[in-house]
Amino acid sequence: MTTAIIVAAGKSERMGVSADKAFLSLGSKPIVAWSLLAFQTCIDIDSIILVVRKDQVLAAKSVVHMFGISKLFMIVAGGGKRQDSVIAGIEAMDPDTRLIVVHDGARPCVTPALISETVKYAKRHGCAIAASRIWDTVKYVERGNTVDHTLDRTKLWAVQTPQAFTAELLKRAYKAVVEQKATVTDEAGAVELLGEPVRLVEWPHPNIKITTVEDMPLAAVAMKLN
Repeated sequence: MTTAIIVAAGKSERMGVSADKAFLSLGSKPIVAWSLLAFQTCIDIDSIILVVRKDQVLAAKSVVHMFGISKLFMIVAGGGKRQDSVIAGIEAMDPDTRLIVVHDGARPCVTPALISETVKYAKRHGCAIAASRIWDTVKYVERGNTVDHTLDRTKLWAVQTPQAFTAELLKRAYKAVVEQKATVTDEAGAVELLGEPVRLVEWPHPNIKITTVEDMPLAAVAMKLN
């Protein structure tokens, strides 16, 4: 069984709005609904766990019902950090899960094709994460706003989601995170703590994460919603 954990429990602090960004409208649907529908449609996904803030569980149930997300296994309340929310999703999933796919609910541009690609690579290599090459020149700043040096962009990638792993590997990785009291910003970071290799799945198409209000029209254009 392959289980998707869609994480949408963030505080939306950088959006500058009081509402939870996961439930803001993007085109005709709430932002999180686009991700739910992509995983619902993907033939490689058997089960979906949606992780939201505790005060948004009822709203999440309404979205799931409205858009017919029949693969939903459970809606769970997230934690204070992203890693806490993912761990909550792992603990709630069906014990028959052999592959876990984690996705940010704030990335509405995800497609069934990208999901399937990460699943395919993870089945072959144990883990796989969506990523794109960085084409801009990147400067390293030690402090303030003075450039320290220029990084070699040919070796730099922007990491995204979905990120897929065997259940055994991801459980072991998050066990290490808890034991070491570490903070990681994605699942690949947890796996890296173990010293395990992480394979990138290059995805050249837009896979925007909505972080600020300005990202909304960019996502709409990428999804051709205007």
